[in-house]
Amino acid sequence: MGKTKELSQDLRVRIVDLHKAGMGYKKISKVLDVKVTTIGAIIRKFKEYNMTINRPRPGAPKKISPRGVAMMLRTVRNRPATTRQELANDLKAAGTTVCKETIGNTLRNNGFTSCSARKVPLLKGAHVEARLKYANDHLKDEPSYWEKVLWSDETKIELFGLNSTRHVWRKKNAAYDPKNTVPTVKHGGGSIMFWGCFSAKGTGLLHRITGKMDRAMYRTILRDNLLPSARDLKMGRGWVFQHDNDPKHTAKATKDWLKKNHIKVMEWPSQSPDLNPIENLWRELKVRVAKRQPTNLRDLERICKEEWAKIPPGVCAKLVVNYNKRLTAVLANKGFATKY
Repeated sequence: MGKTKELSQDLRVRIVDLHKAGMGYKKISKVLDVKVTTIGAIIRKFKEYNMTINRPRPGAPKKISPRGVAMMLRTVRNRPATTRQELANDLKAAGTTVCKETIGNTLRNNGFTSCSARKVPLLKGAHVEARLKYANDHLKDEPSYWEKVLWSDETKIELFGLNSTRHVWRKKNAAYDPKNTVPTVKHGGGSIMFWGCFSAKGTGLLHRITGKMDRAMYRTILRDNLLPSARDLKMGRGWVFQHDNDPKHTAKATKDWLKKNHIKVMEWPSQSPDLNPIENLWRELKVRVAKRQPTNLRDLERICKEEWAKIPPGVCAKLVVNYNKRLTAVLANKGFATKY
């Protein structure tokens, strides 16, 4: 049984004053609408301790000993995916039987929260080492260096992507009112692949990829979109092109084309989307597109290009100016994935 609500000090004083005035327990109970047993307990407390203030109540003793709590905390620090049932089994083997709810409450009281594990790229030892090298090599670069980088990537945008998780305000039993539902279709209703680029000065061109992209198509995309974007963004001399280590990007023919066009390419650590700020712009684009709710793929392509061009240059500049924070986060996490 849980603790009962304690009476206020003012009410306790009134009970004691009425008792001193000669009023009986039942009459006090009737006047103040307080149980007779409570009246008696307060009067006895006053006579014994000569006090009416609330005294601390210890409550029920802890079901898990400090040693058991320490064991639980050590386990979840070493193995965060440990379930409450596994912890209950460990405690039972040590002589303590508790329910899973008690274990959950104990962990929360010690600062742990049950959350979905974040999905990140698989990083092997070589990947971690390359990420650390990249971060160390560029940590002291001035913001002016990053302003000369033209970032690029590909992404898939679904017709009903972000809309499928929309939140609504509704009343009870109104879950299936058409206004409170989101229509879904198989495979997201179709999707479009895009190639895009940006720099600190703003977004470049956004190109729809039709069919399966191969090495030849990628070089065509670079020819028709990368060079015009660099001119439109006034990258000037000495700008650097960034793309990841996809086989189409690192193919000999692609490297030859980049060299022939005098384009300097940044050395890039594999499995590092968190180091590419264009990922943040893709998210920005998808949110903007979802708000406009395209109904078919033709609308989707048009809206994507319109919204990509509308992204303020200030948003792009902020991503680049703060780039060193990404490098610091990689070093702080010993080369593993970061929040970016």
